Amino acid sequence: MKKILITEFMEQDSVNKISELFDVNYDPSLHENIERLSSQIVSVDAIIVRNKTQLNEALLTKARKLRFVGRLGVGLDNIDIDYCSEKSIVVQPATGMNADSVAEYVISCSLSLLKNIPPAHQGTVSGKWPRSPIKSRELQGKTIGLLGFGVIGKKVSMLAQAFGSKIVAYDPYIPQSDAKKYNTSLVKSRDLFECSDIISIHLPLTNETKNLLNYSSFSEMKNKPIIINSSRGSIVNQRDLVKAYNDGLISGFALDVYESEPVKENFYSNISSTMNCILTPHTAGVTIESNTRVGQFIADKTIQFFN
Repeated sequence: MKKILITEFMEQDSVNKISELFDVNYDPSLHENIERLSSQIVSVDAIIVRNKTQLNEALLTKARKLRFVGRLGVGLDNIDIDYCSEKSIVVQPATGMNADSVAEYVISCSLSLLKNIPPAHQGTVSGKWPRSPIKSRELQGKTIGLLGFGVIGKKVSMLAQAFGSKIVAYDPYIPQSDAKKYNTSLVKSRDLFECSDIISIHLPLTNETKNLLNYSSFSEMKNKPIIINSSRGSIVNQRDLVKAYNDGLISGFALDVYESEPVKENFYSNISSTMNCILTPHTAGVTIESNTRVGQFIADKTIQFFN
């Protein structure tokens, strides 16, 4: 019987589904113990992870029987893809299964930050009643710039257009004809920076995208936009982001991902209660519904692979 190791949280019905056919070891905290993980990965045929399990070459070389990696999510920067390809280990992400959740996160943050809800809330609960000094804006008529126009970017564009927003996107791998189907204009990154009221990031972390948003790029943003990052933390230079906000180059930001997770004190200590910002703990794509979809998808793909 094939051995399947699950090292992080997976929806229980999906675990049960795999367990009917395979020898499953479900230990959602195993990623925290590298020594135990190293000993257990030796004999498994498949491993299912989220984003905390670091499947680097040092660990993968111990996995003598490994043929399949299931990723309960989309990003693959915690998995050594080159090593897996070299050893013919199939890596299966749950592409598109949490897209609705992330898209809704982007829209909810856009609305909240346009209306300055974080400082309005803080001012109200502290007894200041900041009705006049805090200005509120509408999503209707705003230009949303999407850095990346894959599955999630397309979902965001559809939701935003329901509010009457205009969409532009930067994605060198998407043909203009594809974007046109979604009533979206493909532009250069510089043009996106210049025209956008909201900029939302939907890119993988690569050498080209690391620190893509830095103080220089913030300086190109003429409309003092809102920045939303639900993709990968290091795409935005966090120190430059806070400086850009304090210098008035941007009007707000929402971060669900960080250069280091959990977020470090040297970053969050710079965030004051009066700032128009939202910080969440990498949960944009994690909902009750998306957990079910992601788990079922990876369970089905695991079963299909070994069948």
